[in-house]
Amino acid sequence: MRGFNPDRGFGVYVHWPYCARICPYCDFNVYAAKARDTAPLFDAILADLGGWRERTGARRADSIFLGGGTPSLMTGEQVARVVAEVDRLWGLKPGAEITIEANPDDAARFADFAAAGVNRLSLGLQSLDDERLKFLGRTHSSSDALKAFDAAGAAFRSVSLDLIYAQPGQDAAAWQAELARVLELGADHLSLYELTIEPGAAFAFAVKRKDWAPLDDDRSAGLYEITQAMTGEAGYDAYEISNHARGAQHQSSHNRIYWASGDWAGVGPGAHGRFTTGEERWATEAADRPGDYMEQVTSNGLGWAMAEKLDDLAHARERVAMGLRVAEGFRVGDVHELGQMPDATRVAEFMREGLVSASEDRIALTPEGRLLADRIASEIAP
Repeated sequence: MRGFNPDRGFGVYVHWPYCARICPYCDFNVYAAKARDTAPLFDAILADLGGWRERTGARRADSIFLGGGTPSLMTGEQVARVVAEVDRLWGLKPGAEITIEANPDDAARFADFAAAGVNRLSLGLQSLDDERLKFLGRTHSSSDALKAFDAAGAAFRSVSLDLIYAQPGQDAAAWQAELARVLELGADHLSLYELTIEPGAAFAFAVKRKDWAPLDDDRSAGLYEITQAMTGEAGYDAYEISNHARGAQHQSSHNRIYWASGDWAGVGPGAHGRFTTGEERWATEAADRPGDYMEQVTSNGLGWAMAEKLDDLAHARERVAMGLRVAEGFRVGDVHELGQMPDATRVAEFMREGLVSASEDRIALTPEGRLLADRIASEIAP
């Protein structure tokens, strides 16, 4: 189906670019909050939502995701206005997932966010080790993190925890002990990411100066395998490469839209979006800098700095790359309907190597294949 398919989902992503402190591992489009007047940017985001509604036409929203940056620096009133505006423009489906990313430092606002309609919170713990938190540039302690987790559990129907592992000097025993503590908390969802050195981030310059060295690939892979084994034994389904849930009801509905190559409006500085109109699929990217973004919205009614129509080949490659991230993989028919096919020779070779499984109309990565997801996707894509 080339046109918009409601089964793939439609969501709204709102990027709040400000942070109280920029973490050294981060290469997202973020800016120091300082003492900024955020009202003009907030007004631009609301206007951008209206511009998106004109492009997408009528449809119902499955989800809202407030990301960043640090969207938990927003007020409860601002969040409530975003939720109300999305509902006014598109209509929220019953039980729609509404997520906000939050730092433990902002736990005092959790009740306000819940009152605003947020029902899922993604909490940036990153570690339960105070020394590692300092290394990661975080401003909270492990004690703060645990208190924030308790506050989140009292306010939201679903709570996700973000953690970063494969940090320099972290051995198997240390990560096993920390992950065991995390699992004992009983969160609904876990997003567990290996530390990556992103170009332009402060850590990249630290590594270049040889202040410290990242773990090698073999040691990182060993920690990934430990992660999969421990989360599986604890009942956390690895439904995506880095994401684990205690039951399907706690999987991220919004991220599922990305992995299914659905449609989403991306508003806020630097936000990416996808939308299908008729048989055309478009990729959009908003202006990065808040000032440029606000100027774009004022001039054009949208924050877009780029809008590109994807041809069938680009769309098919996207479906393969995103579909391989989830445990069930992707349907070959989803690629074939775009006039393309996966590379059957490479699929067969990866199957013989135990990296890919194929059954009927579906191709998926094996647990071993997940370590090579990007490479496999690029080689089997049309």
